[in-house]
Amino acid sequence: MKRLEGKTALITGAARGIGFEIAEVFAAEGACVAIGDLSHEEARTAAAAITAKTGAKAIAIGMDVSKEEDCETAVAETEKAFGKIDILVNNAGITRDNLVLRMKAADFEAVMDVNLKGAFLMAKAAAKPMLKARTGRIINISSVVGQAGQAGQANYSASKAGLIGLTKSLAREFAPRHVLVNAVAPGFIRTRMTEGLKDEAKLKISEMIPLGRMGEPAEVAKAALFLAGGDSAYITGQVLSVNGGLYM
Repeated sequence: MKRLEGKTALITGAARGIGFEIAEVFAAEGACVAIGDLSHEEARTAAAAITAKTGAKAIAIGMDVSKEEDCETAVAETEKAFGKIDILVNNAGITRDNLVLRMKAADFEAVMDVNLKGAFLMAKAAAKPMLKARTGRIINISSVVGQAGQAGQANYSASKAGLIGLTKSLAREFAPRHVLVNAVAPGFIRTRMTEGLKDEAKLKISEMIPLGRMGEPAEVAKAALFLAGGDSAYITGQVLSVNGGLYM
């Protein structure tokens, strides 16, 4: 039996990258998936590709996670399409990198609005049906820089560190209703963003990682799959690091 047979999942920021990989892995394991993304067109393309490859039902939702109305609508559309929502993956995120002395307040606020406030708004919206059903999983995609910090990413690091605190607080609040909340903290993962780096930069990054290489999106997706499935039924409030030993 597939590990997510009969389950439904809403994944934000899922039109590409790690979010798309999570959606595809969930679909391959039997879940119906809702692809949430700022670009409705890209979300539709991603949903069609997932259905074509896995045969699973997939819908596209155009949304801005920093807007409460969009978050509530996304949950409602997922329930309308699939009858329920079992799993939420808060993956949507942006960067506005700069050194602190050069960083504009607007860039700090924009990153916090999407990466942290967006996860709060999505969790709040999804928790209502989950708590009523007395079952559910919320998985927040944090980052190694939320654990260790990173020069030039004060806003991103703060948002991802905040996600860890949010995860633990939600886990305590929702545990009595059997809604489990955990986080995945990826390290350097081979995505469109990292592929754009120069070879010298990639080499330096690989040399920092004990396992000697960047991770693959599928490796993050499989960690999320573990937290979404039945094998993690006694795990909540935890951070699963997928970073090749970069931060221990």
